Amino acid sequence: MRTRVKICGITRGEDAAAAVSAGADAIGLVFFARSPRNVTVERACEIAAEVPAFVTVTGLFVNAEAAFVDAVLDKVPLGLLQFHGSESGEECRRHGLPYIKAAGIDGVADFEQFAATYHDAAGLLLDSHAAGEVGGTGKTFDWTRFPTSSPLPLILAGGLKPDNVAAAITAVKPYAVDLSSGVESAPGIKDAGRIRMLMNEVKRVDCER
Repeated sequence: MRTRVKICGITRGEDAAAAVSAGADAIGLVFFARSPRNVTVERACEIAAEVPAFVTVTGLFVNAEAAFVDAVLDKVPLGLLQFHGSESGEECRRHGLPYIKAAGIDGVADFEQFAATYHDAAGLLLDSHAAGEVGGTGKTFDWTRFPTSSPLPLILAGGLKPDNVAAAITAVKPYAVDLSSGVESAPGIKDAGRIRMLMNEVKRVDCER
């Protein structure tokens, strides 16, 4: 099965274009003021304009008020929502769009219960951040802790970059991988060359599996 790729933390139109050109399946826009990759609604609209059909524009939120999410949706053509806080299943699904629920691996004591809580999610994302953090740490975790089976597609994140993504895919066989800092030259500034390297590695390991 082909591994899907999302490039998150896009802050510039040219970086979205680079991700699309390299073959990414989705880009991520961060709507979280404490993140160095946070974008305004106005900037998000400009970035989304660079994204053609069949590439999913994803909006990332962290414990956001429902009214704020709705205000973003009124302006930005998002196709997928990604929640990185303590949102309940009801809070995730209330906006009527497909959603991903993320969690730090240390915060998932009972994976079956986690999957059941978000049973209608489009995917579950497991990252390396600790309880109380929201991801984007750039650190990997012990991939042997990644679930070997799931009723929902599983997405691997946390410290992935061009020189370790092949090993990660081989080890855990995720449905998708989600990267941000691993393809950057600075926080929020993507490196087109690193994105191409990443996509080449994903394609290579997929062909070898």
